[in-house]
Amino acid sequence: MTEKKLIAIDLDGTTLHSDGVTISDYTKAIFKKVEQKGHQIVIATGRPYRMAIDIYQELGLESPMINFNGGMTSIPNQKWAHTVSKHIDKALIFDLIKHQHTFKLDFLAAEYRRKFFINALDKADPGIFGVESFLPHHQLKIEKLNANPNAVLLQTRITDKISLADKMDEHFKNQVNVSAWGGPNGILEVVPKGVSKASALKHLLKINKQERSDLIAFGDEHNDIEMIKFAGTGYAMKNASATLLPHADQQLKWTNDEDGVARQLQEMLL
Repeated sequence: MTEKKLIAIDLDGTTLHSDGVTISDYTKAIFKKVEQKGHQIVIATGRPYRMAIDIYQELGLESPMINFNGGMTSIPNQKWAHTVSKHIDKALIFDLIKHQHTFKLDFLAAEYRRKFFINALDKADPGIFGVESFLPHHQLKIEKLNANPNAVLLQTRITDKISLADKMDEHFKNQVNVSAWGGPNGILEVVPKGVSKASALKHLLKINKQERSDLIAFGDEHNDIEMIKFAGTGYAMKNASATLLPHADQQLKWTNDEDGVARQLQEMLL
């Protein structure tokens, strides 16, 4: 396997250890060696830009970064001709507020590249948004929604959040994509229709003049399904959700806490 590869890495549950912060020195060293071989490593995450940029910098990447599950593709700190930033009509937020009881939502939040607004500060964990505590300017108010958001984050009390995601897709007449986060919390994310990690990676392959067979992807959760299916080779982590496994070419022998992504790349490319 000597062709130049585009390597898409999810963050939470995949590249990062389970604390959602730690990247081992081993992983950093392997990534650097892989890049020196001419391969490109691209973060593909549901996290907003503001919650992924520190990780991008810690890894020393210079490649594009995919945020909001494909809603934004950019090269940090560069004016890049191929930047993509897709948005949701803010009218959807007002509709969600109207149906908050129907969907049993604790909160909903409008997400932008550098900021967010949430409608129920007392019902949310600030850590989900990458802050230690909420401040008054985080409160969602109609007058603050002067631009369409990149995504909307929700927390539901309904146990089967994947079924709820399907119901919400129907409610919005398939005008948006609704996907569930991994883990025990009832977090759902709403992004523009047709947006996924796979759609963003298709954009990058076209720019690079590469084929799908050149794409290697690593993931662990429901929001990685399209990416894993689209990739020439899609790997599910040892700790991956059962919903992802049927779509992966292979399940790794290692978890995220065992640096599974780096171990697999070392075996394949170094």
